[in-house]
Amino acid sequence: MLKKLLSGLNQRKVKIFSLFLICSFLAWFLSNLSESYESRANFDLNYRNLPDTLLLGNNAVNTMEAKIRTSGFQFLYYKLNNKRIDIDLSQVEQQRGRYTLGEDALKKQLERQLSQNISLLDLDRNQLVVDLYQVASKEVPIKARLDIQYQQNFIMDGPPTVSPSTVLVKGPQNEIDTLVQINTSEIKLADVSSDFSRDVLLVFPKNLSNSIFSINRTNVSGKVVKFSEKVYEVPVRTINFPAGYQVKTFPNSISVLCKATIEQLKVITSDDFEIVADYKQLANSNGNELFLKLSDKPEKIFGVRLLENRVNFVLEQQ
Repeated sequence: MLKKLLSGLNQRKVKIFSLFLICSFLAWFLSNLSESYESRANFDLNYRNLPDTLLLGNNAVNTMEAKIRTSGFQFLYYKLNNKRIDIDLSQVEQQRGRYTLGEDALKKQLERQLSQNISLLDLDRNQLVVDLYQVASKEVPIKARLDIQYQQNFIMDGPPTVSPSTVLVKGPQNEIDTLVQINTSEIKLADVSSDFSRDVLLVFPKNLSNSIFSINRTNVSGKVVKFSEKVYEVPVRTINFPAGYQVKTFPNSISVLCKATIEQLKVITSDDFEIVADYKQLANSNGNELFLKLSDKPEKIFGVRLLENRVNFVLEQQ
């Protein structure tokens, strides 16, 4: 019984002693953190304000070390998290083919971004060499990739609208000179009978590792309309026949199948088409057949097709 009581008292003393020890350590630790120290800290670099004719290379310096004077609390924070510092490249200078920021410019930029209770004493370099290279720029058209299945008698009225329709690319001249267009990722639509609009990502060539693009997506839209078909009888016009001869073709008119909106078909007439039989385009040198060519048709229709592509002819001397 007595041993148990002494054991309990001893455990209580140990706990009290440990508590006082911890409190003393914390008081000492906080007291030391409040004092001023000189030491080194690492800063992550964030480059900004690049000149329009320059791009940042893949080997750019990402961190920089500096000697600073501040409280222990600040040093503890820097040990846990590197502070991010913006490096303004509008002040960059070109020297012997290299782009640099001098020590004075670097110190001024860092000092403006440090707290008032932090003194910048020294940098780990007397200049910052920035991996930059000269670039050219070019506006490249964007082409929409569409895979659309329409409902019966529906079609897109004109080409799709792409907005924005171009992308600005910056990079080495030999890279961007190879660009003719930038494709969108494929848009697949089924059973379409109404207007559509889709935001879609752009697909950039993989071999342009040193080029950057102003946007990475665009909007593709299209107007979908209902169409119908109508057949028109169009007379055949003959050209380039020998002088002094009268020409007769068999048949003397050809059926033309036109695909357009119902409103368009109401105003289209046979006079809006022209079919030409050219004597210079004989089907064969000894025959009496002529190939036909549709030389004129209405604007903004969806399709037109000759139901016959050749005619027979006879020449009669006048």
